[in-house]
Amino acid sequence: MGIGGISIWQLLIILAIVVMLFGTKRLRGLGSDLGSAIKGFRKSMQDDGDAPEKEKDEAGDTAPGQRSEQADDASNGSHPKP
Repeated sequence: MGIGGISIWQLLIILAIVVMLFGTKRLRGLGSDLGSAIKGFRKSMQDDGDAPEKEKDEAGDTAPGQRSEQADDASNGSHPKP
């Protein structure tokens, strides 16, 4: 017994039928298209994972526990009191 109750011989027969129906050229093209789609998906997933870190760096150069000069100016009373 093979995978899920399908023997090796049954898999070979199915493979032969698929090759006869579609031809090797079309199957090769399909394989390369699938490979490039997977590469594009992986690249976009890596780019999406890096995007929040880049946005944090661009938003402010201060460390999480530090305050910027603008925040210090605002807290020092630069706003007029009513």
